[in-house]
Amino acid sequence: MNKLLTLLFTLLSVTISAQDNPTEQAQAIVQEGKLLYKSEMASWYGTDLFLKMYKDRENVGGYFSYTDKELAKCIFFSKGDAPKVIGEIIFDSTYNVQTAKTNLTERMFTNHETDLYIIRKIAFAEIHTDTLFKTYKNSNLNLIPLISNKEKKVYVLTGPHQNGVVIFGNDYLLVFDKDNQLLSKKTVHKNIIPINYELNEPEDKQTVGAMHSHLPETGDLITATDICTLMLYEKFTKWKQHHVFSKKYVSIWNCLTDELLVVPMSTVEKINNDQEKKKKKKTKDQ
Repeated sequence: MNKLLTLLFTLLSVTISAQDNPTEQAQAIVQEGKLLYKSEMASWYGTDLFLKMYKDRENVGGYFSYTDKELAKCIFFSKGDAPKVIGEIIFDSTYNVQTAKTNLTERMFTNHETDLYIIRKIAFAEIHTDTLFKTYKNSNLNLIPLISNKEKKVYVLTGPHQNGVVIFGNDYLLVFDKDNQLLSKKTVHKNIIPINYELNEPEDKQTVGAMHSHLPETGDLITATDICTLMLYEKFTKWKQHHVFSKKYVSIWNCLTDELLVVPMSTVEKINNDQEKKKKKKTKDQ
């Protein structure tokens, strides 16, 4: 592990021409991953706050979250064929529950919220009727509707029920047209990748980072769902980096700065070969 980390830190100084810079090409993935993270953070903390204050539990039909400029909103809606907003929790970038704004005034959906509600409802029905979507013990499927850059999507992530585990994979993407009609659905990772971490581990024994690999079907780069999951759990795992390996690239996520570096595997192999030659030369000279 230490040798691998040394190699990856070395790669940070590698200069790649701007024209073929995979790090720049992956920035759209980074931005989408951060949008997913903001939505999930609002849902994590928003549900706890709302359920403490809203007493009529039988009237709650569900919830979803979205970002509005610099704010993240968790919206709760009523049951029935014509649901209304029955509460909203609004967070700034700190997600501090002490400063979150709460509004339990009943109102109609905005146009944006209506679209989010509709695509979420369709996705919810799909995951309960299509065998494409798999569930595993001690986990649940979380839906994240997302409307960005005129694209309408619902991501489905697998969340663990127990502490001390991060789950990558068993995630899905549903894509909709401008009229909220389902266009396509697919798995993002075709496998499930649980990674355990120690709770309350002493600082001198903390794991520096972790890694997982992508099958060709998943793609060459880190995924938006990977980034969302890392940002959600990095504060608990205390990882400094996470590495995603594919046949073509290694994606290096900095858990301290939430930045991505993508390095071609050809560069990794070149550095490996150079290090091996230096090692052999050093052994010969001794």
